[in-house]
Amino acid sequence: MDTKRYITVKKVDLKNNCPECFSTNGLQLTFKQEFTETKLYKSVTDLISYDLNCKTCTTAIYPERWTDDIERVVTYQKKALTPKPVTKRFKPLFWGITIGLLLIAIAITTIAVLS
Repeated sequence: MDTKRYITVKKVDLKNNCPECFSTNGLQLTFKQEFTETKLYKSVTDLISYDLNCKTCTTAIYPERWTDDIERVVTYQKKALTPKPVTKRFKPLFWGITIGLLLIAIAITTIAVLS
């Protein structure tokens, strides 16, 4: 059970013209960071995705439709982004398995020494 989802790190309203509806106050750039959860751990990865949407005409603006101005602003916002730190937190199941295996190894070593 490996679930991946994205956490919104930053939303930026842009003042550029939308290539679809030409509105100057509807573009929103959203940065998202990948969050992975399994039975053994939770992890925030370093993978960052971004998407550009227009709130006025409710369309996604793909990079093929970007103007040079939009591309410059997106590049600047990418450089200014400070993502969440990469972390990995282990769940109790992981620690239970680890301690159990350690106890088995100690028992086997003790039996081998005493024999």
